[in-house]
Amino acid sequence: MRIRDVSKTLAAVALTCELCAAETPVATGFAEARGGSGGQVIRVTNLDAAGPGSLRAALETKGPRIVVFEVGGVVDLKKQTLKVTEPFLTIAGQTAPAPGLTLIRGSVSIQTHDVIVRHLRVRPGDAGLPKGGGWEPDGMCAAGGEAYNVIVDHCSLSWAVDENLSASGARLQGPQATAHRVTFSNCIIAEGLSHATHAKGEHSKGSLIHDFCQDIAVIGNLYAHNVQRNPYFKAHTTGVIVNNVIYDPGTAAIQLNYAPKEWEGAKLAPTNCRVSIVGNVLVHGASTRKDLALVGTRGDAYLEDNLAFRADGTPAPLVSGAVNRLAEKPVWPAGLRALPAADAVASVIQHAGARPKDRDEVDRRIMQDFIGRTGRVIDSQDEVGGYPRVEMRTRKIDVPSEKVDEWLGRLAAEME
Repeated sequence: MRIRDVSKTLAAVALTCELCAAETPVATGFAEARGGSGGQVIRVTNLDAAGPGSLRAALETKGPRIVVFEVGGVVDLKKQTLKVTEPFLTIAGQTAPAPGLTLIRGSVSIQTHDVIVRHLRVRPGDAGLPKGGGWEPDGMCAAGGEAYNVIVDHCSLSWAVDENLSASGARLQGPQATAHRVTFSNCIIAEGLSHATHAKGEHSKGSLIHDFCQDIAVIGNLYAHNVQRNPYFKAHTTGVIVNNVIYDPGTAAIQLNYAPKEWEGAKLAPTNCRVSIVGNVLVHGASTRKDLALVGTRGDAYLEDNLAFRADGTPAPLVSGAVNRLAEKPVWPAGLRALPAADAVASVIQHAGARPKDRDEVDRRIMQDFIGRTGRVIDSQDEVGGYPRVEMRTRKIDVPSEKVDEWLGRLAAEME
């Protein structure tokens, strides 16, 4: 059976709500994040970019904390980055009233350890600025050597001008200076803007795992309409790429490589990444280069049970370039159980994104693009309806005095 036939069946099932039993991969990853477990509960009560009651104020509070939301809607960051520099934090987006919380015209930079972010949307967009003007926001990034034990789960990251979701750091200073033990799971990572405000010009990118970032897990995500980096593991990196669906990439799907010129004059020499690539699915779309392979072009990789298809449903290449195929997994997180690749599509359709059972208009459209094999790479959010316009909604939250983590888990399950 061709992927087109499989996808039509899945689409019909999904649209009639009969896909409720689809499995999701157990996305433990390498991170051992406790987040803000046991800490104070901080309530976000408004949609202001800063000030009392804002998300920014909650992130800047010291000490272990669990951030809950008594407000839903859109936060305009006004071209400013939300920086997370205080450790032991849980951002519980599942507590927000429908339609949940969306951040626009800005990004989130996680620069500390033991951070859990769930059920949040980040959509920087071009902010109405001129093409090539130099405004280059990520969607969300774990950055620097203090960014470890970080989990970004069930989030939606789109319309970034740099990467939608990444791990990075001072890339020539060794692994101690870069993000490590990071999990990106069950997210929609889509529509990185192509010819937008980036000074380099074309720059539609999904996820960059920068040089020396190690123990990075990329599990169960939908990558859609990103020209490259779906994801991209560079020199000295280690990690796993498991059960992701990659739809309509442009010129690269899973990239394993590094840029030799970036290492000229460095104290250390580059070496291949070492990754385990299991149970992923590539489907070409309108933006995809003919005969694009799932994996390329230079790295050490263990590959198992992956699928790749052209737009007409015929098989596409799995590997291109000088990928050194390993006989055994170089790294693998304890407790991670991969789904068969044949089940990854159904799982992603049901489980990916910030609020899978209550998707906003953008996430619904992106998922329908994949199901219907439509859509393309874009240059601006204005090509697909522009920034969201939704009314603010508020509600009081009765947070239990005990077993808060279990309560958050039940709320999350209601929308996953």
